[in-house]
Amino acid sequence: MTLKTFLLACLCLSVCSGYAQAKTDSIVNKSSKVIPTKGSVIDGKLFKPGEKIKPVVDTLGVKNLKDLHEVAELDKKWLEELYSNSLFDTIYKSVRELDYEPVDYPELSTDTLKARLERLNARTPFNVEYNTSLESVIKSYLKHRRNSIERLMGLSHFYFPMFEQEFDNQNIPLEMKYLAIVESALKPRARSRVGATGLWQFMYGTGKEHDLDVSSYVDDRSDPIKATKAAGEYLNRMYRIFGDWDLSLAAYNSGPGNVNKAIRRSGGSKNYWNIRTNLPRETAGYVPAFLATMYIFEYAKEHGFQPERPDFQLIQTDTVHVKQMISLHHVSEATGIKIEELQFLNPSYKLDIIPKVEGKIYSLRLPRKAIGTFVTNEDKIYAFANAEFEKREKQLPELANASANSEIRYRVQNGDYLGKIARKYGVRVSQLKQWNNLRGNDLKIGQRLTIFSKNHGVSSSSTSTKKVINSAGKQTYKVKSGDSLWTIAQKFSGVSVQNIKDWNDISSNKLKIGMTLIVSK
Repeated sequence: MTLKTFLLACLCLSVCSGYAQAKTDSIVNKSSKVIPTKGSVIDGKLFKPGEKIKPVVDTLGVKNLKDLHEVAELDKKWLEELYSNSLFDTIYKSVRELDYEPVDYPELSTDTLKARLERLNARTPFNVEYNTSLESVIKSYLKHRRNSIERLMGLSHFYFPMFEQEFDNQNIPLEMKYLAIVESALKPRARSRVGATGLWQFMYGTGKEHDLDVSSYVDDRSDPIKATKAAGEYLNRMYRIFGDWDLSLAAYNSGPGNVNKAIRRSGGSKNYWNIRTNLPRETAGYVPAFLATMYIFEYAKEHGFQPERPDFQLIQTDTVHVKQMISLHHVSEATGIKIEELQFLNPSYKLDIIPKVEGKIYSLRLPRKAIGTFVTNEDKIYAFANAEFEKREKQLPELANASANSEIRYRVQNGDYLGKIARKYGVRVSQLKQWNNLRGNDLKIGQRLTIFSKNHGVSSSSTSTKKVINSAGKQTYKVKSGDSLWTIAQKFSGVSVQNIKDWNDISSNKLKIGMTLIVSK
């Protein structure tokens, strides 16, 4: 074979090999390219094949807000220096009813009680004298109310530091803190049959005298700090009149007029125990109940009490002034704090909503672990709250223009609470309680509630004119058995229940099997 023939053969082989390689590569490239044949629904919009998707930043997201790590660590170290263990309990019972009949309680002898009362009398400005009525009350509490007293002792870890600080500021005996147990069993929203409200049981007029704000949104009589300040002011007024703390207690309960009448009827005596028989029946038992409570708390260890510990002490909470209207539900979603805990810490907000009123300052009390998260992300949280309030406002005209009330039977679901249900149907928490004979705020999953809501749930088909919905070019879904607006929304990324309502011009949550819904914008 000549050199020319050899070179020609090599050239042909190289060309063929290159052609085969190029052909193979073109096949690979074609097979790796995926061409979609249908559109996709992303974030509530229908995208066509090949259309570019621009990323959108969710400026209202509050699910994963974070605190500044360094500052949170400083908070943690500081709290470890103060308190470490606590337990929360919200069970309250009345301590008002008294029975003066002798009580068989051999664990406490009369001589021991006399000695302890004498020591207690020496270190307090109250007249702690032994008598058979006081002995019967003390023994009755020890025998029949042990569990409730242990719960109250647990709650006292949270409330008593507030009381002691305010009473110290006003030069009032610190033992006066026990009066709140007699008045309300440490229940901030306690309300008597005559309308006295809060830890210190202020009537509306008396509260106003001491600058306690009472409005549709707020009741300062239920605010532990503001109400305690007012109670201290009132007790000091009584002490300036009578110069005796026992008589000041009696006047706090029945008014100075009744105490003065009892003094006159007792021949001018100013010793509580001497005028007691001439006082109103409730006031006659008022001071014995106070002294019995004081004795049991002061000698709790001797009687083997084991107080329950709350989840957080007062020192483990802090306050922040709100800048815009916000609900406790919004705060709960943003911080992860349970709504029940927020209600416990902020009892003065009657509808679980903190208003924004010109010239007034409203505070939100939070566990310290949530303060950093809230303050660091204030703008996002307020933006989220505003967006939620805007959604609520859109439903108000329908409720306001309704001509008649309709009765609804609602089944309590997981995550429900009275404030949430009330907002959903445009009613008040107090109305829900009245309609369903509820005394507290606790609900059970599956519980049925009766709600009288104005025209709520009436679909747009009931009106004389109905908007024609154009579904051309939009993603649709046919309702199946067991479907709800929420479950349907979960099937499509970025679609909310409100989106489906808006796109289909419906106001009700009721669906019919077989109806077609638009599920993209």
